[in-house]
Amino acid sequence: MSDRRLTPANGRVAAETLRGTVTADRYVAGEAARVVPFAAFLHATPGGARDRELLHGDAVQVFERRDGWAFVQAAKDSYCGYVDAAALGPAETPTHVVALRHTHVYPAPDIKQPPDRRLPFGAAVACADTGETWAALADGGHVKAAHLRRIGRPWRDPVAVAETFLGTPYLWAGNTGDGIDCSGLVQAALLACGIACPGDSDLQEALGEPLGDEAPLRRGDLVFWKGHVAMAVDGGTLIHANAHAMAVVHEDARAAVARIAAQGDGPVTARRRITPPGG
Repeated sequence: MSDRRLTPANGRVAAETLRGTVTADRYVAGEAARVVPFAAFLHATPGGARDRELLHGDAVQVFERRDGWAFVQAAKDSYCGYVDAAALGPAETPTHVVALRHTHVYPAPDIKQPPDRRLPFGAAVACADTGETWAALADGGHVKAAHLRRIGRPWRDPVAVAETFLGTPYLWAGNTGDGIDCSGLVQAALLACGIACPGDSDLQEALGEPLGDEAPLRRGDLVFWKGHVAMAVDGGTLIHANAHAMAVVHEDARAAVARIAAQGDGPVTARRRITPPGG
């Protein structure tokens, strides 16, 4: 059975590439678009449960627009679902991504001006001009140049990326510094380092290579439970977004394993070693 999260089909419409594989009333190539606001939730059904959160600038393929909702597939992880159609704008070729938990967009290159809006970590933007101090965005506004990172220059350390979210409130399906969940934190860290990463923890459990139960944890290793994932900071410390602390926190690894078992959420189901590109 296909995973509806990764299958661009809803019965009425399906991606042309699925013709002959799934049943649909029609098959379409879809149209390219991008997310325009700070972020927009991706829902399992129109107005239904939140699955994930798309970021400003995220590229999507739109297969259907109906009753104010767009059925889309995200380019970054192939996740499918419904997003508010008003949150989508024309496709754009980005040049940079936001490198801080948040940054402000100003109407002019002047920090004394009230900012027009914010952008989250990982938001993709197209810069019309980039100076030493300010970057002018193609769709209007100015961002401090030091807050951006050119696409094609990935971070080297996923843990360092994850630690930029320390203290962020826990939010189910969240993917931003306003609120993030366990798999959102791992995805943000790995994508920033140029490592392909799906959106949910059960899908992330296929990443990297299996790590034996007795092997010591190394920085960047992933530890999984049913419905949860954490990242090793070192041999004895984890970083994760969790509903116990309701925030992104460091936690002693052994204490976390014991606590999660004690609260009835079971044992560790897998440990995986992730090797960033270049080692």
